[in-house]
Amino acid sequence: MEKNPVRICDTVLRDAHQSLLATRMRTDDMLPIADKMDQVGYWSVEMWGGATFDSAMRFLNEDPWERIRKLKARMPNTPFQMLLRGQNVVGYRHYPDDVLERFIVKAHENGIQVFRIFDALNDVRNMSKAMEVAKREKAHVQATISYTISPVHSVDAFVKLGHILEDMGADSICVKDMAGLLSPYVAYELIGRLKSELRVPIQLHTHYTSGMAMATVLKGIEAGVDIVDTAISSLALITSQPPTETLVRILQESPRDTGLDLNLLAEISHYFAQVRRKYAAFESGMMGVDVNVLQFQIPGGMLSNLVSQLREQGAEDRYAEVLAEVPRVRAELGYPPLVTPTSQIVGTQATLNVVLGERYKVVPAEVKNYVRGYYGRPPGPIDPEIKKKIIGDEEPIDCRPADLIPPGMEQARAEIGDLAESEEDVISYALFPQVARPFLERRKRGADSRNALAAAVAAWLLRQQECKPAAKAEAAIAPRRLATPWKIAWRPQSGRWMGLIDGAGGAR
Repeated sequence: MEKNPVRICDTVLRDAHQSLLATRMRTDDMLPIADKMDQVGYWSVEMWGGATFDSAMRFLNEDPWERIRKLKARMPNTPFQMLLRGQNVVGYRHYPDDVLERFIVKAHENGIQVFRIFDALNDVRNMSKAMEVAKREKAHVQATISYTISPVHSVDAFVKLGHILEDMGADSICVKDMAGLLSPYVAYELIGRLKSELRVPIQLHTHYTSGMAMATVLKGIEAGVDIVDTAISSLALITSQPPTETLVRILQESPRDTGLDLNLLAEISHYFAQVRRKYAAFESGMMGVDVNVLQFQIPGGMLSNLVSQLREQGAEDRYAEVLAEVPRVRAELGYPPLVTPTSQIVGTQATLNVVLGERYKVVPAEVKNYVRGYYGRPPGPIDPEIKKKIIGDEEPIDCRPADLIPPGMEQARAEIGDLAESEEDVISYALFPQVARPFLERRKRGADSRNALAAAVAAWLLRQQECKPAAKAEAAIAPRRLATPWKIAWRPQSGRWMGLIDGAGGAR
């Protein structure tokens, strides 16, 4: 039989650690293995987007843009892929077109080659601008079908959406099963239909949450899917993707053999197994398959958020009630797929309904804006009584939501001022002002204090009577070496300067 290798997108640098380790993996833990990953021959590596952008600044004190540049320097041969939330970019609300445009331009300049563009409601109006800009920049536009199950979703509807996305200029189509709901035989039907009716390559993304992922991927491969998402085995399973090495081995005796080197993949897996130990505190606590996702159609990440919300309210014992309330709220709101940001919208409202003892007694602004149409067009009709309870007699908008948002780049530029050292900094602020400003302030304080200390150390060294040429050389390079809080190490017995010690106790 003619060979037709399945291509692999590995998610270990983005979705895998977002799903398992609360998006906490640091760039420094990615770089040592990047050279090996570049040798594998992946179709792409998903390493950016989703929650990684704000988490880098919020939790890791890292510049998310710098991650692309550092990794690309180590992985020049591997296409980098990101998850883009359509008009939500990498945030949780709609942004102006100019912010979206500059984000895509700079992301591509920094090294992102494949843009996986989706909308939580499958509203193509919220994907059109992102697709247009990415296409103009000559990036690969991967338009996405957010898969879910409901009375208003069907294989026919998803195939129709695939036709629309192809006509809009998609270079490939991704079926994104964010909750692990896509069953193997439905996958076979859906992928088969897409392959027979569309001209562009089809990619399949699923999660292991329900336990069906590997079977779903294999049936998708039988139906002709071109590319599949997997995660290196040490960061696979549970709420992540199926393991890369397992799929590679399964396909070795078939015409769809990936051709990837299992020994090289094993080496990469061993590395990430060691790294994972460092982030044990951020593990979800889930030990395996979660059948709740099949019964309530709730993604794994949403389940952990629900537990957290209830714990904060001292109402953890109401968990089962909230689980039952989520599908009820989802139905009343027109069956939105449960993916960021709609999963947060539905989950928060369900929690409030249960904890407060009265349904829709309190309605968050995000839920009101969803009903008003500011997130896009719901897949199904919103329950009229619920709509009236939430927004009264107000009529929802019927235009593309971003058409109502004024430009934002120049305002962001003026507000952030000289804290921004690049256009990337301005974009970061435009997207996450409350997160980016403190980050940029910390960076500025750190740079100022490092430079001041470096100058003081250099001057002090050169004043020493016993200053030798080596000490002069050390003084010259000191400013480049001060990357963390430092102190001078002095040996009083000899009266000699012994070096600098960083805040972690490491000598330099």
